[in-house]
Amino acid sequence: MAMMIPVEGNVSLRVEDTGGSGKPVFFVHGWPLDLKMFEYQFTTLKENGYRCIGLDLRGFGMSAKPWQHYNYDFFADDIQKVMNELKLEQKFAIVGFSMGGGIVMRYVAKYYPKNLSHVVFMGAAAPSFTKREGFPHGQDRAFCDQIITKLMQNRPRTIAEFGKLLFHNPESQGPEIFSWLFAQSMAASHYATVSSAKALRDEDLRNDMQMISGRNLPVAVFHGLHDKVSLFDLAKVMNSGIEGSKLVQFNESGHALNIEEKEKTNEELMKFIT
Repeated sequence: MAMMIPVEGNVSLRVEDTGGSGKPVFFVHGWPLDLKMFEYQFTTLKENGYRCIGLDLRGFGMSAKPWQHYNYDFFADDIQKVMNELKLEQKFAIVGFSMGGGIVMRYVAKYYPKNLSHVVFMGAAAPSFTKREGFPHGQDRAFCDQIITKLMQNRPRTIAEFGKLLFHNPESQGPEIFSWLFAQSMAASHYATVSSAKALRDEDLRNDMQMISGRNLPVAVFHGLHDKVSLFDLAKVMNSGIEGSKLVQFNESGHALNIEEKEKTNEELMKFIT
């Protein structure tokens, strides 16, 4: 079931809910995609008795596209408002991919819902996507600056080029996959795409990670060994920085591990959250 849930003024977000009485799993997509990126997870988990829920972040997919508020605090606030509307009472798991992983880290640190049972950071752009003082991991700031500059000149070409970075073996995917991801990305607004790229570059979640570490939540870090976007070093940082977390390494994947190794993703996800 698809619905629009209001979160701020005239801003409403598209939410997809498979329904059912099984354990809910809430998915937060990455930049610059939308909730459709998780279709292989929704279908398989639904068939195995889970209730899958996902949203299009503000500015992306079929959600409203306001001209303001593209940072992790507002994204986290949006998730909380969606949760309040859904009135989830049973234990649920949350999964964040890439930028969505960073947003989930902020959401869990800020709100820490009592009925949250498991957290999965999937190819997460966390705790900092870019290198900064005291943090020598991740991409150089120039990586994001170059993408932002190109987005201002030719967004379609920039998005198509970025799509090639998502896979360890892009030739194995076929042109249809890239067309599908391209269509998702182009459904976002230009302003949201640029503004969120700046947030991706600038957000620092090291304190959020420490807060999560102190809460004794079951946390898994799913990460492709050949990730060219959220570099694998980030997985090591999260695994060492979150007490008791589990690192699941995907040896045949780049960034889009949920597509490139979809069967392993689904199996490891269900095994972890059960």
